[in-house]
Amino acid sequence: MKKLTTPIREEEVRELKVGDQVLISGYIYCGRDAVLPKVCALVESGEIKNTDIHLQGSVIFHTAVSPAGVGPTTSGKIEIEGSFATLSQAGVKIHLGKGAIKEETVKMLDEQNAVYAVIPPVTALLGNNTLETRLVAFPELGMEALYELKVKDYPAIIAAAKKVSIY
Repeated sequence: MKKLTTPIREEEVRELKVGDQVLISGYIYCGRDAVLPKVCALVESGEIKNTDIHLQGSVIFHTAVSPAGVGPTTSGKIEIEGSFATLSQAGVKIHLGKGAIKEETVKMLDEQNAVYAVIPPVTALLGNNTLETRLVAFPELGMEALYELKVKDYPAIIAAAKKVSIY
């Protein structure tokens, strides 16, 4: 089991390979289909620097945040998987969700020294490992807004790294 704390360093990502089990601690962002295209637009326009969003060494968890807890959504949705390249170029090191992603996305992750990890849908367990929740941007999206969580020991498995995928 490898322990990772955000912000994640480039050399830590280079050491990860498919099948590695990791525990993620620190601050992570949560977003899914409604908000990730908005975050990408901020990156592409350069406006990200005028926000409280800091992507270098970050983790993006593909989930909404609700009183019921958090659990992964399908990362292969076009709005989510379509954000991987822009967000990786902006510094995201781990994209965290569930399900298969395209071969070209797996290759792009390698080029950007980023990885994709899957997390089992275990809402109760994740609730115990979530220490803080903060709304960061796009409050009009409700539970699908961009949130930042402070987490301790979120369990995940590296599913795509170094041009290899478990799918």
